Parts: sequence; structure tokens; C-alpha cells
Amino acid sequence: MRRGSGVVGVIVVIWLIIGVLAAFQRGYFNPDKDVSCRDFADTALTIVAGPLNYVGVNPKVDCKTPKPSK
Repeated sequence: MRRGSGVVGVIVVIWLIIGVLAAFQRGYFNPDKDVSCRDFADTALTIVAGPLNYVGVNPKVDCKTPKPSK
């Protein structure tokens, strides 16, 4: 196994932990809140964006669900 792969793994884990902290600070983990497609996607994007959230990136998703036929 290469030595650099462990360093990359540690960086990815730290990146995701920072993303979870950003999502927590934005209130995405509120247990009283109903979760929709958009809320779930916003939370996931905030976690993946990680430290970018602290430099002004504000990821949002617009989920378009199909409407039932008449």
C-alpha cells in the first residue's frame, strides 16, 4: 500500500467532519423538522462542500418531483 493513500483518507475524513459541523450550524439536523427531498439534498451538499461553506459557498438544491396525473 502506498503511503500517500493514508494521508488522502485522513484529509477526506477531516473534510467531511467540517461539512457535518457546517450542516449542524445551519440547523439541518433539527429533529422537529420534516425532511423533504430538498432538505435532504441541501444537507448532503453542505456536508460534501465541507470547508467551502466557510468561505461563502451556500449550496442549495431545487428538487422537482413529478405531479400525479389527473
